[in-house]
Amino acid sequence: MSAAQPARSHPIEELTTITRRMLVALGEDPEREGLADTPRRVAESLTYLTNGYGVDPRQVVGSALYEHEGDDLVTVRNIPFYALCEHHVLPFFGRCHIGYLPAGKVIGLSKLPRLVDVFAHRLQLQERLTRQIAEAIDHVLRPRGVAVVMEARHLCVEMRGVEKVDSDTVTSCLLGGFRENAALRAEFLELVRK
Repeated sequence: MSAAQPARSHPIEELTTITRRMLVALGEDPEREGLADTPRRVAESLTYLTNGYGVDPRQVVGSALYEHEGDDLVTVRNIPFYALCEHHVLPFFGRCHIGYLPAGKVIGLSKLPRLVDVFAHRLQLQERLTRQIAEAIDHVLRPRGVAVVMEARHLCVEMRGVEKVDSDTVTSCLLGGFRENAALRAEFLELVRK
């Protein structure tokens, strides 16, 4: 650290201080009984909900890549996720569906939800999140194709602005064989709908 840069406090402490100031700006007393521990709880929560920064997807997968001779579609449906919208820092949450066509290897099934979390635990846009998951699987596994579909409810849509409860946002990213082959794409989408 150069002499010109001030020492940074621990992120939890810095976020706690910021949250305390925010409560005051909202007209609250951060020392009152119900709020006394809120600044630290918010800081810890935000730290956890954004712990995907700097995580390498290859480390998440580790050695969980296995030789496989088959080339049939592998699909994992209904992976729950939650993330914070980068525009309002409000939650969006839903289900992620992943399909891939193996090219000599398969990935340990528990690693797919972990990859979803790596990217969901950042300030996000659903559109970007969908693409990042697909591209990470493509990069780590090198399959013949990857498909990711995400369905989510956004609290920034439901709690503020247009206030439209129960509206879903659906995004998809299709790579390789899923983009090129309509029958394969249809097979994946049919499996996701069931």
